[in-house]
Amino acid sequence: MDSDLAAADRQPENHPLRTEKWERFQSLKKYWDLYLIMLPGLAYFIIFKYVPMGGIVVAFQDFSAFAGIRGSEWVGLTHFKNMFTDSEFYTVFKNTLLISLYKLIWGFPGPIILALMLNEVRHMLYKRGVQTLVYLPHFLSWVIIGGILINVLSPATGIVNQFLGMLGLEPIFFLGSQEWFRTVLVVSDIWKEAGWGAIIYLAALASIDPQIYEAAVVDGAGKWKQLLHVTLPSLIGTIVILFVLRLGSVLDVGFEQIFVLYNPLVYNVADVIETYVYRTGITQGQFSFTTAVGLFKSVISLILVVLANKAARKLGQDSLW
Repeated sequence: MDSDLAAADRQPENHPLRTEKWERFQSLKKYWDLYLIMLPGLAYFIIFKYVPMGGIVVAFQDFSAFAGIRGSEWVGLTHFKNMFTDSEFYTVFKNTLLISLYKLIWGFPGPIILALMLNEVRHMLYKRGVQTLVYLPHFLSWVIIGGILINVLSPATGIVNQFLGMLGLEPIFFLGSQEWFRTVLVVSDIWKEAGWGAIIYLAALASIDPQIYEAAVVDGAGKWKQLLHVTLPSLIGTIVILFVLRLGSVLDVGFEQIFVLYNPLVYNVADVIETYVYRTGITQGQFSFTTAVGLFKSVISLILVVLANKAARKLGQDSLW
């Protein structure tokens, strides 16, 4: 680094290297306040995201809390071998993929559809009222929502089962039924996050030039054709980027939601990697094994992001890099 700077100092004033460094300095000097605002966010990612990555070595050790990372015995890939030979892990991995896939299929289009519907509302007071109502669930914790769901879906006193009883149907134990539990997870997640996710799409819709719609009306396009040929093509870039980001967390199906709602009756269909790591690592003290599981999950997520980003570039769409 010092040799590069020294070489740059020896270059003529109009040399590209010196010019580039001077432009960077001028940019830093001109926008110093913006860089200063960026520092807390940068510090957050360094402290809480990058520094803890040093703990990955625990996955390759027989970690002991008393010996510490430096004193624990190295065992190589033993924990990864145990992971792939554990039948319970395959059940957990399958549950994680299925729940994540259901949330992706049903949950990802939710904010898009909601944003498109809100975009067509012309009464501003009504529109803002609806926006406020659909945003509110995002700010409720899963502990609160879990309590609401337990009461609403109760087989004895829940309003849903009371309505089913009025129709002459048998009550359903939604949170104790392996057939219904995943449906409850997906629907409650959509209800909680669709309004918040629609914000980005509403911002993208607001940036579309109104003259494009005016031209489409002149050409005889109705609302449906405007949606197909103007609105959706304008949202493709935003949709692709958010989809790529979503794939990066495809194995993160929501620990808080499942931990609050599940019970031993639905372990076979509800136990996911996050709850498995908590139960095995925290309650049973198998820190090295669960670190290996977490590392495996992170690697899979990274591969999915890279592949999705590459596919987006080949299709000529916007990408993350």
